[in-house]
Amino acid sequence: MTFRRTLFTLGLVTLTAGALPALAEEPAMYAMTSAGEVLTNKDGMTLYTFDKDSDGVSACYDDCAAKWPPYTAAADAVAEGDYGMIERTDGTRQWTYDGKPLYTYAEDTKAGDVMGDGKNGVWHVVKAE
Repeated sequence: MTFRRTLFTLGLVTLTAGALPALAEEPAMYAMTSAGEVLTNKDGMTLYTFDKDSDGVSACYDDCAAKWPPYTAAADAVAEGDYGMIERTDGTRQWTYDGKPLYTYAEDTKAGDVMGDGKNGVWHVVKAE
């Protein structure tokens, strides 16, 4: 009887665990750079916002997106708190922070680079609050 009850309990735990949604985890962190403490992706690459974006809509495609790769979210990613996601025209999902789409910069070659900060007066690092 105990063995059968244990198998039943294990079966319920397995079924329940499979039904739980993925736990949300922050897609970014802050790191100290020459521009101060800024938001970075998990690889330490600086994240930027673009003044021509409107909340929840990216204006950076084609050549722009080649120079400023969108910070994309995995299909099973869960947004929480200040982080959100938008759907791009190609169907990929892009992380946002405080409603603003996030990007890396192709000329940042190593963690902590901030080569894109202030670029053309419209690209900005996300500074720690």
